[in-house]
Amino acid sequence: MRLFKLTVILVFLQLSLSSCNQQNDLQLIHSDNIITGVQNTQIYLPLLLGKKIAVVTNHASRIGKTHIVDSLKSLKVNVVKIFSPEHGFRGKADAGEKIKNNVDSKTQLPVISLYGNHKKPTTEDFSGIDIVVFDLQDVGVRFYTYISTLTYVMEACAENNIPLIVLDRPNPNGFYIDGPILEPAFKSFVGLHPVPVVYGMTIGEYAKMVNGEGWLENNQVCDLTVVPLKDYSHNMIIELPVKPSPNLPNWESVYLYPSLCFLEGTIMSVGRGTDFPFQVFGHPDFILGSFLFTPQPNEGSKHPKYEGKQCNGSNVIGYANNYKNNPQQINLSYLINTYNMMKLRSDDYFNDYFNTLAGNDKLQKQIKAGMTEKDIRETWRESLEAFKKIRARYLMYD
Repeated sequence: MRLFKLTVILVFLQLSLSSCNQQNDLQLIHSDNIITGVQNTQIYLPLLLGKKIAVVTNHASRIGKTHIVDSLKSLKVNVVKIFSPEHGFRGKADAGEKIKNNVDSKTQLPVISLYGNHKKPTTEDFSGIDIVVFDLQDVGVRFYTYISTLTYVMEACAENNIPLIVLDRPNPNGFYIDGPILEPAFKSFVGLHPVPVVYGMTIGEYAKMVNGEGWLENNQVCDLTVVPLKDYSHNMIIELPVKPSPNLPNWESVYLYPSLCFLEGTIMSVGRGTDFPFQVFGHPDFILGSFLFTPQPNEGSKHPKYEGKQCNGSNVIGYANNYKNNPQQINLSYLINTYNMMKLRSDDYFNDYFNTLAGNDKLQKQIKAGMTEKDIRETWRESLEAFKKIRARYLMYD
């Protein structure tokens, strides 16, 4: 029995860690080696002086160790208001946690939350504002909500005739395009546009696409300026200096996020409430797992799934560290294999959130029908090729 169990574990890991033996020239680059938009002050500073400025920002919006708001104020820019996305200005709130408007204790500036029931700035919010500056570190995944915040800010700027300056930042998952295209019926804050799960664009390029494709309400066009990066290409895997949100603490979690986040729409845990979220997955009844973890309340998750219960599962950091040999695509084996292992124990593997994450109701049906990863990918091929042609119109980097 023990030999059988070990054999199953080894087969599971082999499937999970398998690749196409594809060699590529990807580079893991620390973002300190890239000049970000916020560092290109000579481009945008002349546009800001003498104006009243609002900044859409959070804890990761830095030049080295200096926050963008502190930098702007030191340069005599009149910052009068801060807008913050999901997780808040200081980046400590749980995913989905409602955040109240407040006053920042350090700068004494009003902070307006763009989350919960107030995702889009109002005309009142923009009262007295001349220009909005947008500086958020995205991770290049459709269900990461910062591109939705970007869209609503662009829309509000267009409606109120206020220019928007996007300070571009590198995309740590910008080296590939993959996943199902969002269908209109599944539009939500974790997916507003007909793009794949991984879209291979910086947030500045994405802003240009939102404008150019007429994706703002009533086909409005935002007065948009994108301040570009230097020394960046889409053939880089970026190691960020600051975690972009509480449950993406390092580059491995950012790299694995597009694949493991699908499990958030299932009965599986992805390690929220541990020191290694989005680097493991498991379940209390997942008896074939070889890695043990117990979710507990922490800064990134006040009430994690299976709080206080030991979960059995897998640690997939090794897959991330083998990035040069991994295929440049989402790894569906985590989802397919755990479904196949758990379906005999539970009829409720998927929850109501799964189709929202997938952007359709097809992926769940495909997995339940026993389709292989290769066959599922084939159903994406035509729409991904069409998206790549759209994407190409807005690229700013090789």
